[in-house]
Amino acid sequence: MPLKIERIYTKPVDMNGYRILVDRVWPRGISKVNAALDDWFKNIAPTKELRQWFNHEPEKYPEFKTRYEAELTANPDLPEFLALIKDKLNHGNVIMLFGAKDETHNQAVVLQEFIEKQLQP
Repeated sequence: MPLKIERIYTKPVDMNGYRILVDRVWPRGISKVNAALDDWFKNIAPTKELRQWFNHEPEKYPEFKTRYEAELTANPDLPEFLALIKDKLNHGNVIMLFGAKDETHNQAVVLQEFIEKQLQP
């Protein structure tokens, strides 16, 4: 089953899968009821320092990707997160949600690529 990413503000909401927020900070203007989340795994998101350094500036994205992948590799919560994703993918789609306006240069894109590499046989 596919591992998808979606902006949490997108309408209509894709409910076809396990919905997990991968931002460290709750998205503004979204109620917990309307988010319709199955999980919020904020410890897998970039650190506050990395997020503030990146500041969603596309020219910093290549370096952000390198730094975030290093954070992921060192993250003690990574094995639990990967096990959860792998288990949920065995039963259906997984939709990782993010709040960033830029749908191309954000942590969910990096995380999706990282997970797909980790889960390859």
